[in-house]
Amino acid sequence: MAGGQLSEYITFTKDKVEVKLQEFVSNLSAPAILKESMLYSLTAGGKRLRPVLVFATLNAFGKKEDLGLGAACAVEMIHTYSLIHDDLPSMDNDDLRRGKPTNHKVYGEAIAILAGDALLTNSFQLLTDFEHEDITPHMKIQLLTELVKASGTEGMIGGQVADMQGEQKHQQLTLKELENIHLHKTGKLLGFCVKAGAILANASNWQLTLLDEFSKHLGLAFQIQDDILDIEGSEEALGKPIGSDTENDKTTYPSLLGMKAAKEKLAYHIEQALESLHKANVQGGLLEEICLYVAKRDR
Repeated sequence: MAGGQLSEYITFTKDKVEVKLQEFVSNLSAPAILKESMLYSLTAGGKRLRPVLVFATLNAFGKKEDLGLGAACAVEMIHTYSLIHDDLPSMDNDDLRRGKPTNHKVYGEAIAILAGDALLTNSFQLLTDFEHEDITPHMKIQLLTELVKASGTEGMIGGQVADMQGEQKHQQLTLKELENIHLHKTGKLLGFCVKAGAILANASNWQLTLLDEFSKHLGLAFQIQDDILDIEGSEEALGKPIGSDTENDKTTYPSLLGMKAAKEKLAYHIEQALESLHKANVQGGLLEEICLYVAKRDR
């Protein structure tokens, strides 16, 4: 599947991920209510952008998608756990996620917290247990190390804490501070997806460096569009209320730069992502389409 068929490719890979996730969680030896809560959020819909990035990177190297299924499912479990915890009253206190009641509204705070904990912990089990003839033990160690860095204190969790501290300042952050938050809170996990595909495809060191630059710019572009959608988006398309960033007086790209400059910044990061991708000398048709999708998405 090549350029022009991203929507078909997303459907094709999404089915693989959802079957594997449901199978994995269903087979865990755990209380039924815990598995039900985990699956409630795992199957709530969503773009599955992170798994698609793993698969599209493998595709760019001419590799089959099945090679990255373990990494794709593991990162989606971590992303889902972060959403469950973000929605909690002590964090963003959201009632809706993807048009459905948030996990804690259905199962209570205690089970929601534990479901998030379980998704995080078991993601590492899924990654290390996944078997494929082309995946070496060394590759698994590399993937595990990179996933821990991307999701932990040096990545997503560290970015979340910096974001919370930024809100407590009750003043606008600088552009550098805002970019640092999003490079960690959103960008590191997106970066893992690209890096995972490249590691599994035996990419060279210079290709890994360029693809890391690609994913950094893509992550920033994703967040800028997120901020834009909170103002210009549709509640129906997003599946959650819009305008919450403005109500909470949160620093965003539009609030810091103005809408026109924020959109220019979005275009800049997409351009830089594409430039790094082209330098990596891979068959990047799908990755190019993902860039354009991120820039134009409405949810």
